[in-house]
Amino acid sequence: MPVEVVDYDPAWQQSFTDQRDRLTIGLTEWLAEPVEHVGSTAVPGLASKPIVDILAPVTSLIDAHAAVPLLEEDGWRHWTSDPNSSWRLWFLRPRPEARTHHLYLIQYDDPHTAELRAFRDVLGADDALRDGYEALKRSLGKEFRDDREAYTNAKARFVEDALRRRGIVPLPRPRRS
Repeated sequence: MPVEVVDYDPAWQQSFTDQRDRLTIGLTEWLAEPVEHVGSTAVPGLASKPIVDILAPVTSLIDAHAAVPLLEEDGWRHWTSDPNSSWRLWFLRPRPEARTHHLYLIQYDDPHTAELRAFRDVLGADDALRDGYEALKRSLGKEFRDDREAYTNAKARFVEDALRRRGIVPLPRPRRS
């Protein structure tokens, strides 16, 4: 699926809410905390790839593997080749070439959970930072239109710097070629 950065769409919030309610019911047994909207689509006014990122903080990542069949029955596709499978279960819907949602099951006390929340929150609280991130995303979206991984990797330094400026130590990110 090509990288396409589009203007902010207020409908992203409703799209999240619809999924949140279903996930809250379906994942009740595994959830440690409420399902949250994360990523760029969670930041009002921020242009983004039109894919709603959802965080489901679970009590135990190991136990949450039992939720995979339930999520698949609900139309989620488990991305089994996720290079970050040591700390999350990653799902998308409806299909890889036309995705509208990403779902991350991450243990509630894993540092990645806090980092996702922190980056969303710093972007939402700082218009200049949000605007700078948007400009970067638009530029990188054109440069790496057909390379989603390179697009993501090219944003990493901005994310790290934004977190550091707010006193948050970013997690190390593996750089892949």
